[in-house]
Amino acid sequence: MRHLVLSTLSVALLAACAHKVAEEPAEQSADAALESIEVTGSRVGAQDARRLRHAEAPAPAMVVGMPAPLPPPPPAYAEPNTENYAAFDDNRVVRTAEQPVSTFSIDVDTGSYSNVRRMLARGQLPPKDAVRVEEMINYFDYGYPGPASRDTPFRVTTALAPAPWDGKRVLMQVGIQGYDVERAEIPPANLVFLVDTSGSMATPDKLPLLKESFRQLVPRLRAQDRVTLVVYAGSAGLVLPPTPGDRHGEILDALGRLEAGGSTNGGEGIELAYAMAKQAYIEGGVNRIVLATDGDFNVGIFDPRALETKVEDGRKAGIALTTLGFGEGNYNEALAEKLADVGDGNHAYIDTLMEGRKVLVEEMSSTLLTIASDVKIQVEFNPAQVAEYRLVGYENRQLAREDFNNDQVDAGEIGAGHDVTALYELCLVGAGCESSDPLRYAPAAAAPAGGPELAFLKLRYKQPGTERSVLMERPVTRRELQAQAPESLRFAAAVAAYADLLRGGRNMKGFGWDQVEALARDARGDDPWGYRGEFLRLVAQARSLSAAQPADGGAQVNQE
Repeated sequence: MRHLVLSTLSVALLAACAHKVAEEPAEQSADAALESIEVTGSRVGAQDARRLRHAEAPAPAMVVGMPAPLPPPPPAYAEPNTENYAAFDDNRVVRTAEQPVSTFSIDVDTGSYSNVRRMLARGQLPPKDAVRVEEMINYFDYGYPGPASRDTPFRVTTALAPAPWDGKRVLMQVGIQGYDVERAEIPPANLVFLVDTSGSMATPDKLPLLKESFRQLVPRLRAQDRVTLVVYAGSAGLVLPPTPGDRHGEILDALGRLEAGGSTNGGEGIELAYAMAKQAYIEGGVNRIVLATDGDFNVGIFDPRALETKVEDGRKAGIALTTLGFGEGNYNEALAEKLADVGDGNHAYIDTLMEGRKVLVEEMSSTLLTIASDVKIQVEFNPAQVAEYRLVGYENRQLAREDFNNDQVDAGEIGAGHDVTALYELCLVGAGCESSDPLRYAPAAAAPAGGPELAFLKLRYKQPGTERSVLMERPVTRRELQAQAPESLRFAAAVAAYADLLRGGRNMKGFGWDQVEALARDARGDDPWGYRGEFLRLVAQARSLSAAQPADGGAQVNQE
């Protein structure tokens, strides 16, 4: 009987709470109301604040030149893992005689690398689709030479050498180095930070890490910059209206007031963020929204396409979008990356305070100042010299051949000082490495009159604010083939092989963890921040975790 009474009282209390919530007035969301905004502060109560204070740990001390220690595992989640990654298949080997042209958009995202690092630190191999080879490769700086002036926004470097996993095949490296600018040359920036403060953000690897990461950026803000802080949970709120960047105390105070609680209304938050970005718009300056979230958009604009349309409209109005991922359990990387792509921004994942500094301090100039937009690469391979080729990565960046000349087709952006790397694996004619037979009735390939060209490389880009693209082109000849790969190509190859092993090891047969480690160690080179040394530790972690996997290899884990 006592249990029955307690159960009855519990039901009555829950019903009373539900009745009280139902009586609260609904918030108005008309677009007209967004033109005049007042500061509302954080959106949680004292109980949530106490929970956050208990959850938040002090930031670890940083040692210059060394990567941050890996964070401890967070508390177990009460709900099942709902992380979401866009599925894709590896690029296939293509016979040049049948399809000589390869076209894709560049990608400067790096989120996959740090997200995989987070999973390895937790003692688990990543799901296959969380591993994108180009983002793993582009996490590192390869020391490409840059252009002499900003008139040409980037410089292209190529290298050819035998593939370390198959001496009969050749790796072709295409490196793009953007023109770097001094901090003083960056135009005034209108930055709107859109921060997820929903209940799922309360764990130490989410909102507390986000706040500490953002605090590192504040001293770099200038008087000519404008900073706005918008939060969203059950509803959106303005914590800091457009404020001069040199008012560091006000900005830090606003960050300190952030608390986690409530459901996630990403749609309403984005509406408010774009309204504020429009209100503080700087003509001729940098106008960008930085969305920081665990990616759990479960309230508000339900239709992902409607959300993409909002971001696309913002891009056309001159407001870019960058996304930063945090935490685990409900991380929706597929949506976060897609929104960044549509918004002419980049996507990064922050798993440590050191990564927060890398993204928000060291690379902020690249994030803020776009020096080339809609950058596309097209390579035409010579069938008389190249029997087969395979583009390593960039599966979700492929473009139709005709898209290369279509200036209406959106593509990737290069920021100041950014570098981008693409790898092709080639089988040269007569090398005996073909994976398929030639067509019986294919026409014979004729060598070009200009000499032993392996390929013809073309790039298109737009100067920021212009509508017509500029064409760059150059041949890649057999004379560039080296017996020993340069350091940058060797290390990039090691990262590509590491990613391939995590995805199942289907493209580089016989090249295992020991070979990856030896190749990376030999090509470690100058490593002032310790990123390459950390990579060696990640290889060792992945090797240990893979030892318990089936003999066919691959980081095959449940995506649920």
